[in-house]
Amino acid sequence: MARRVIEIIMSDPSPDKPARRPRYSGKNPRRFDQKYKEHQPERYSADVAKVLDAGKTPAGSHRPIMVQEILDVLQPRPGEIAVDGTLGHGGHAAELLKAIQPGGRLIGVDADPIELPRTEARLRSLGFPAESLVVKRMNFAGLARFVLDESPDGADVLMLDLGLSSMQIDDPARGFTYKGDGPLDMRMNPERGKSAIDLLSTLGVAALSRILAENADEPYSIELAEAILGAHARNPLTTTRSLAAVVRTLYLKGVRQTEDEAENAVRRVFQALRIAVNDELGSLDLLLRSLATCLKPGGRVAILSFHSGEDRRVKAAFKDGLSTGVYAAIAAEPTRASASERRGNPRSTSAKLRFATRSARTD
Repeated sequence: MARRVIEIIMSDPSPDKPARRPRYSGKNPRRFDQKYKEHQPERYSADVAKVLDAGKTPAGSHRPIMVQEILDVLQPRPGEIAVDGTLGHGGHAAELLKAIQPGGRLIGVDADPIELPRTEARLRSLGFPAESLVVKRMNFAGLARFVLDESPDGADVLMLDLGLSSMQIDDPARGFTYKGDGPLDMRMNPERGKSAIDLLSTLGVAALSRILAENADEPYSIELAEAILGAHARNPLTTTRSLAAVVRTLYLKGVRQTEDEAENAVRRVFQALRIAVNDELGSLDLLLRSLATCLKPGGRVAILSFHSGEDRRVKAAFKDGLSTGVYAAIAAEPTRASASERRGNPRSTSAKLRFATRSARTD
């Protein structure tokens, strides 16, 4: 009886006793939402600096890639109209805004309804004139119409960073990462379209295999498609870790690859599904067809891509534009991040930068 009373007391604490503050397990918080220091860099600059010195990206932040290389090819000048078609965290946009002052204007768009308001607030806090920044939530596939509405003569400089922002990668709730468990979503705009869960429920083996091969150059695309859809049929893969576990198992036990190769395969699968969920290559194709119309004669464009499918499209569009006289010059070869940037920011390793200059002719 006494034991029962003790159990009741332990399970039913006095309502007058204040609840204890939840404690983090271990020395450092591990969950994304607990990383309070990195989410408040202005208060914990020393801690953030340690993360950067270790060659890592602080959780919930983003390190823009090849900033100086982009500025070198775009050559933004005071008074010009600049466009950032993938605003993201605003790292590139901040540098463009600085370069086109005084008198310049930046047109920025992004499809992410969660991050865009934060980025706009961050950019406006830099102290530039309010009229120097125009922001709109939209997919860059329709960028040409918006740019010409805002600047009928077109833009002087335009850039696209086709990579995923670190804020999106790091937040498990978005479903882009397999390093923390979260819903298998992957939508840039969680308010529209089908999630990755929905996509897996509608695909056959041939279609999923094609997505893995085309969007991520996956060498075992057929085997992975069979394993993923087989597991999904038995017990729906609704979380990021459940999908990652299927990929690792196939690589380690089925095709007998190393753990590093298995991790790379997980990364490729997530990339391929993200691209398919958001129809990223379809959007890029639409933009590339109208890209030159966004630019004034002599206008410059720079595009950062992160895998072969994107780079092939950008390269082909620029070459075609050069042959038809739409572009006066294009990059002969892509520019890669410097060795020091790759060491300091591993997420820059796969980036390729290509640029083009609009022809001066107006016909």
